[in-house]
Amino acid sequence: MEFYYDDLEGALGYKKWTVLLRTKYGLIINKKKVYRLCEKLGILKDRKSKQSKHPRRLARNRTITGSNQLWQIDIKYGNIVNTDYFVFLCAVIDVYDRQIVGYYRGPTCKAKDITSMLIKAIIRRKIHFKAGELEDKLIIRSDNGPQFVSHLFGDFCEYQKIYHERIPSNTPDMNAYIESFHAQIQRECFNRHSFTFYDEAYYRIDQYIDFYNNIRPHGSLRNYAPKKFGQLTLSGELPVQEISL
Repeated sequence: MEFYYDDLEGALGYKKWTVLLRTKYGLIINKKKVYRLCEKLGILKDRKSKQSKHPRRLARNRTITGSNQLWQIDIKYGNIVNTDYFVFLCAVIDVYDRQIVGYYRGPTCKAKDITSMLIKAIIRRKIHFKAGELEDKLIIRSDNGPQFVSHLFGDFCEYQKIYHERIPSNTPDMNAYIESFHAQIQRECFNRHSFTFYDEAYYRIDQYIDFYNNIRPHGSLRNYAPKKFGQLTLSGELPVQEISL
């Protein structure tokens, strides 16, 4: 019995059509061209909508009155000179006291690297438990990078009782504090040093973040370094201020 497959072939998506056109008809054609042809002929299959395991919470306007209420997180990278390799930096800033509470640097940057870094930051900052009671949830704000929309990152935030919110696309101003820090480290570290190998890059990044947290005056913190500002606020020597963002 001979079968005819024309009707079945019509149900295929453009990627499988690309393979068929190459193997069955010997055409030299790429999938982008096939996509355009299918679109023109009106035979594109409907895209499957991906169901997120965790709800997407959009960032909203907030008023911050102390440390460990809102952290902002983002990723940047620099290059290893004369190579095709990059060093990635994922840093987390406390919006109130401007401290870099945690950071990761490495040749790649995956969700598991970020969650491991955040666990250490949470322990250092003693976020969750106070006298046996669960404190208010920490808010972490990020963009929509693949590391932050991953199931692993969502599971981590759910387990740690962290409220994760994401800024809308093309709104970096909603993550302005970490964006500002990344601009500073670009000017004051990345642009001043040529990283010829990874250990050099790690040393320079570690050195700069220690300088930023402990020594560098911060104009919006009354020219205190972030760590000193945090200590003075905690001791009551500086009045509580409100930050609206």
